[in-house]
Amino acid sequence: MHVILVVVGAVMVVPLVYAVLSGFKSTDELSSNPFGLPRKWLTSNYTDILGGSDFWRLLGSSTLIAVGTTVLVVALSALAAFSFARFAFRGREALFTLFTMGLMFPFAVAVLPLFLLLRSLDLLDNPLGVILPQAAFGLPMTIIILRAFFREIPGELEEAATLDGCSSFGFFWRVLLPMARPALGTVSVLAVVTSWNNFMLPLLVFTDNTWWTLPVGVQQFQGQYSAEYARVFAYLVLAMVPALAFYSVAERQLVGGLTAGATKG
Repeated sequence: MHVILVVVGAVMVVPLVYAVLSGFKSTDELSSNPFGLPRKWLTSNYTDILGGSDFWRLLGSSTLIAVGTTVLVVALSALAAFSFARFAFRGREALFTLFTMGLMFPFAVAVLPLFLLLRSLDLLDNPLGVILPQAAFGLPMTIIILRAFFREIPGELEEAATLDGCSSFGFFWRVLLPMARPALGTVSVLAVVTSWNNFMLPLLVFTDNTWWTLPVGVQQFQGQYSAEYARVFAYLVLAMVPALAFYSVAERQLVGGLTAGATKG
């Protein structure tokens, strides 16, 4: 098992280290010395990118869209999961099954009708044109996770809250959500990572580079500097840093939420 973990870790770390080191080389040295350490450590590839406004604009756009998507998908999914988990009404399971069927609906199938819909709503070149579809595609998985967690909350807590004069929404807001922080943290991390890595939807919606996200910016930068491999590697590394930093901070929350959901009850 340890050998397997070391091999898997090496497969993941070696390309990242190679990209970081390549960013400190010139393109000529990268061609002549692709795997060795830089003979002369060049920081200009990184500083030139950080010194420009384009990278920070892409970073801000990605952050805004990821945060907006996460807030919307978690808020709507929490309300829907609460209804599916705590209320009995006619057609509940059929409606929940309809949501779960969204997991089998690939985004590529919806490209053309989604583009026509966004154009008719005048949402092209608008961050809402990315946030709303991303939230819609994120609802099925988020509802499934939160519903399973909400159903494990003891019914006695809800009865006690009702006896104390708490309404259904009051129980949801004051009791259920604080208890579900691990699950909410988990789905929030998943929503942020999914939005951050989304490439096709921003490419479809944004024709103006004002709202380009980092994945689209990487593709455009690679096309612009296709002959300067070292600069491209530097850009790739800088584009990965925010996601890696976020995951390193949220890793404990993600693992804790999955563990809590797996062992609860």
